[in-house]
Amino acid sequence: MASTSDIRNGLCIRFNHDIYQIKEFLHVKPGKGAAFVRTKLKSLTSGKVLDNTFPSGAKIEEVRVETREYQFLYKDGQGMHFMNNETFEQTFLDEQMIDNADLLKEGVSVKILFDSETEKPLTVELPNVVVLEITYTEPGIKGDTATNTLKPATMETGAEIRVPLFCNEGDKIKIKSDDRSYQERVKE
Repeated sequence: MASTSDIRNGLCIRFNHDIYQIKEFLHVKPGKGAAFVRTKLKSLTSGKVLDNTFPSGAKIEEVRVETREYQFLYKDGQGMHFMNNETFEQTFLDEQMIDNADLLKEGVSVKILFDSETEKPLTVELPNVVVLEITYTEPGIKGDTATNTLKPATMETGAEIRVPLFCNEGDKIKIKSDDRSYQERVKE
């Protein structure tokens, strides 16, 4: 058993008969009253995010997880197929388990978190930045870079991303996988 002093981002805990990952936390010591820890928890089974406050010193049940490197192979009717980079063993996961699954391109390496006790996959962590090609967007206007205006663009995986006006079809761009934001164009 751990306590609230062990809370950190990415820690997996068992709470309310489910496994949650701590996304954000804040230790609060008010001028009057006892200290507490305000957290933002994400369920690894349903994907729901909830806010919870733990009193300072409260016991929490830590879940041991293992992170393994996998390569995304393809998507079909059963789900998304991945291959272990060390053992070449294949596994498939439901698309709902993966945040921003439409940003995954074949051949991309991801990290899959497994519950150490049950060997059950919990969640998939995409790389921080993915490079995708724009397959459709309205034509850009040369010299129109003074404003921060964005337009919709369809990527090669089918994902919809907002890009600056100067981006055109065929451009490869870097996208942050956590918030789906445009980073920069990739130079060939």
